[in-house]
Amino acid sequence: MTSPMDIQKGSIEGLYVIRPKVFEDERGHFFESFRLSSLQAAAGPVTFVQENESRSQRGVFRGLHFQRTPKAQAKLIRCVRGRILDIAVDLRANSPTRGQFEVIELSADNRLSFFVPVGFAHGFLCLEDNSIVQYKTSDYYSPQDESGLSIDCIDFQWPIPRAEWKLTSKDQTWPDMDKVYLFD
Repeated sequence: MTSPMDIQKGSIEGLYVIRPKVFEDERGHFFESFRLSSLQAAAGPVTFVQENESRSQRGVFRGLHFQRTPKAQAKLIRCVRGRILDIAVDLRANSPTRGQFEVIELSADNRLSFFVPVGFAHGFLCLEDNSIVQYKTSDYYSPQDESGLSIDCIDFQWPIPRAEWKLTSKDQTWPDMDKVYLFD
């Protein structure tokens, strides 16, 4: 049987971009947005225990978030309405790509999903009003293990000027790369 999705390695080891095979006709479309066996064949063992959804306006930045060990989370992210720029930053202490990041556009139109394993900070910038993001996590939310990385350490030409972003006060106070938690 052919896979219902095309899974490609990202630019950093452990990241994967998933493109579903879409079947369209005059009635609309159908696709499998998630298949555990296909993801595990590419990324290795992972199981999701929680799914979250957020709705955001243009210019909202959520992140860069992660949970520390032992409650660290892998995430599978997709945008089901609107458009976002999704970012993952490598925080693995012994990784040759530590501090590097990958940015990918996820949208309702491109139907891509982005797999981010344990060991990365994650966030996204909303490019359209009322964008809806759904993401699965491999562990439950744990407030005492929550952490983050300052977006100011990322050198990237964002399409919305940084001065126009809307961030929570917490997301404005995460530490820089030299003070952030690193995964073993």
